Amino acid sequence: MEKNNNVINIKNKRAEHEYFLMDTLTAGLVLTGTEIKSIRNGKASLADSYCMFKEDELFVVGMHIAEYDKGTYNNHDPKRDRKLLLTARELRKLKTKVQEKGLTIIPVLLYINEKGLAKLDIALARGKHYYDKRETLKTKDSKRDIEKQLKGY
Repeated sequence: MEKNNNVINIKNKRAEHEYFLMDTLTAGLVLTGTEIKSIRNGKASLADSYCMFKEDELFVVGMHIAEYDKGTYNNHDPKRDRKLLLTARELRKLKTKVQEKGLTIIPVLLYINEKGLAKLDIALARGKHYYDKRETLKTKDSKRDIEKQLKGY
């Protein structure tokens, strides 16, 4: 069987703009068959998604995985909550940090690893204020200008 060399990296582009990312972890996902097929086709979105605890388990809420086009009545709900697979130690650590004021957990990157499993990079984050966002844009613009000058454009 031939391996598909297409690399699937679905990013949450708004994450770095909206939040200060502090600590990142990689988590597995509990998915159905049609969900993993849609992810392999690149039909997923992390926009407006976040992670929350339900009892002692962590779930990603608001992640959109499009219905599989060849799926039948077995197709999944595109916006359902999906359980994240982390160790008990990581879950305890995240739960105590989230209980602090102003911290949340957001998904940053969804990808397929070398074994063919879907993995989700999550980050402990603190929301940015409006003036922080402007400052981030200024530094990005200045870095881009410096690189242009160094390349001789």
